[in-house]
Amino acid sequence: QVQLVESGGGLVQAGGSLLLSCSASGRTFSSYAVGWFRQAPGKERETVSTISAPSGTTTYYADSVKGRFTISRDNAKNTVYLQMNSLKVDDTAVYFCAARRSPVSVRASLAYDYWGQGTQVTVSS
Repeated sequence: QVQLVESGGGLVQAGGSLLLSCSASGRTFSSYAVGWFRQAPGKERETVSTISAPSGTTTYYADSVKGRFTISRDNAKNTVYLQMNSLKVDDTAVYFCAARRSPVSVRASLAYDYWGQGTQVTVSS
């Protein structure tokens, strides 16, 4: 069993930055692919970024965040990060991290087995 806890959300002005962290329990986290997802009020959940395991050689970014967000992982700390720069009002959402029992990262949220509780990111104009 893996438990995930997101942190780092908050209120930031447009153009600012935030670093989200996804901390995991469990010795096998390093072998799990991880994804970041977001959901804004009234909208469907969106895949933001994913990273493969163990070394993170394969990453994916939604077109809406490409060039602004960077995903990375530190297996020694059982943590996956999402560095968010040049934030826009449209980035406002609850951000979730999720892990799947496979080293292969995929976009589909249904493929992920463990989910965190989410962290709110609010970008003001």
